[in-house]
Parts: sequence; C-alpha cells; structure tokens
Amino acid sequence: MFKDRRDAGRKLAAALLRYRGRDAVVAGLPRGGIPVAFEIARALDAPMTMVFVRKIGVPAMPELAMGAVVDGPHPYVFKNGDIIRQADISDAVFQSATDMELKEIARRKSLFKGIFPDIDIAGRIVILADDGIATGATMKAVAMAIRQYGVERIVIAVPVAPAEVVADLEDEVEEVVCLEAGLSFRAVGDFYFHFPQLTDEDVISCFKQLAPAAH
Repeated sequence: MFKDRRDAGRKLAAALLRYRGRDAVVAGLPRGGIPVAFEIARALDAPMTMVFVRKIGVPAMPELAMGAVVDGPHPYVFKNGDIIRQADISDAVFQSATDMELKEIARRKSLFKGIFPDIDIAGRIVILADDGIATGATMKAVAMAIRQYGVERIVIAVPVAPAEVVADLEDEVEEVVCLEAGLSFRAVGDFYFHFPQLTDEDVISCFKQLAPAAH
C-alpha cells in the first residue's frame, strides 16, 4: 500500500536511481501520474514533461478503455480490439468518442501552455510515469507514440499494475518498473490510503514546484 501518489513516486524513484545522470526525461501521464513523475524527476535531477493522452472509454462504461489517443503532429490512436468487439462498438461511435477526447486534450494544452518547457526527447531515455495501470491501453498508446520520436529507451514506471498487463507492456518497451504487480486486481485506488481525484491546478502546482530546481 502507498500513502499517496507522492509516496509512490518516491518509492519508484528509489528503484530508478541508476538513470540519474543518464540524460533521462520523466514524462507523467495526466493527471494522476504527475505527482509520481514529480518525485522521480526530483530524485533523478531530470527534466519533467507531460504526455497529452486521453483514455477512450466505452460510452456505457467510461472507465473501461476501448482505446486511447496521444497528442502530436499526427495524433496517435490505439484501439483495444477485444473491448471494441465485446462492447459491439461501431467505427462511428469510436470516432465520436475519440474526437471528444481530442477536444479535451486541446483544452488542456491551452491551459497548461507555458508551465513546462518543450523538451526534445530524440535520442534520450524517456521514463513514462503514472499512478497505476488497469488495462494498459493508455500506457501502451503512449509508448507507441513516444517510440516514433526516435528515443533511445522507454522505461515504464508505475507503482501498481496487474501482472498480465506488466507482461504485455514488457513486449512493447525496454523496461517496466512496477513495485506491485498484483495477480488479484480490482482498481488502482485500492493500493492507496489517500487517492483523491486531481485537478488541473494540482498539475500546475507540481510543475511550478519543480521549476526552480530545473533552473
């Protein structure tokens, strides 16, 4: 169990200290992954950025990911074929849900503009941090999108995830660091004593706190 996201981030940072001084960039997944990324970036003395990604949920069950979309010059869309078939989702419904999430990404990009620097990740080690993984759809989409930028190495760092999802992600990236890969898994929040919903202001606060150290 973790006290909160900051506690999880500090424990992950201890497992990632070998990347200190190795030209790493820590990229947090909003919103819950940002406090985790903050602690890792601070411990590694590495720059922190944010990946603009949104889970694409099944309309009747928004928490169930049928895919994910990652922002970029050409947005990267990942489809979870098994879920799409099981939920009988049409192409039109999937596209409509994707468009809705792209609008939310655009809103966040406008809101967060200027709070963190543009970082060139080509040829660098990228540590993707989140507060936990349930289905793996969002993280897989991010890893695939990041790969297109010519990075040296992708490391996924999460406090908790289902064991089978960790095994699946290990086929996609160079390394997965997961502190608790559970066989019995219901929800990410079950592994935290304090797991509130985070706001945009919480995200902005993390970047402002890190800014003095970055300079």
